[in-house]
Amino acid sequence: MATSVPARLILLTGPPGVGKTTLVQKACTALKETNTPVQGFYTEEVRSGGRRIGFDVVTLCGNRGPLARIDSDGSGQQQREHKVGQYSVKLNAFEQTALPVLRIPASSSTAPPVIVVDEVGKMEMFSTTFVQMVRTLVSRGNTTVLATIPIPKGRPIPLVEELRSHKDAHVFEISKSNRDSLLQDIVSAVQLSRKTYSCQR
Repeated sequence: MATSVPARLILLTGPPGVGKTTLVQKACTALKETNTPVQGFYTEEVRSGGRRIGFDVVTLCGNRGPLARIDSDGSGQQQREHKVGQYSVKLNAFEQTALPVLRIPASSSTAPPVIVVDEVGKMEMFSTTFVQMVRTLVSRGNTTVLATIPIPKGRPIPLVEELRSHKDAHVFEISKSNRDSLLQDIVSAVQLSRKTYSCQR
């Protein structure tokens, strides 16, 4: 159910594979159809021979770069410090692809675009610059952020918990039974946020 209270942080959460990224993509398409500016990125599985071998970062303007890959030899020696499970995080490629689209052009004449971040998760946390940029976006009183976050599991991720508990956040719990019906609620929440906050400094 959509909230009638404006929220600057529109967060989608749910178990892996439930369809969060698909909802983000559909919401971006709907927003663009109403001439709402959006920028940011989403993540996409990379499969080979029917097997998932990693993830790519894809920007809303079509640029793509690797986020993580399964170690070809299982050793992980080259990037031992940047591993999540069986995946080695390609930190440089992630930062080169994702960080530029999180920057908001300095302009006093136009409202900032909606910033899309799919997702804020363990892999992305290896980038201290990414963490700093998300916190900066959240601190901007006139910026709407549409992001996906993982469900609580294991050790909490500090940035995720900051977003989840933020006073200006609204969290949509995504499930297979409600994911199709929530699209308009998400789009409406983003539009309400942009209408309410875009003129603030």
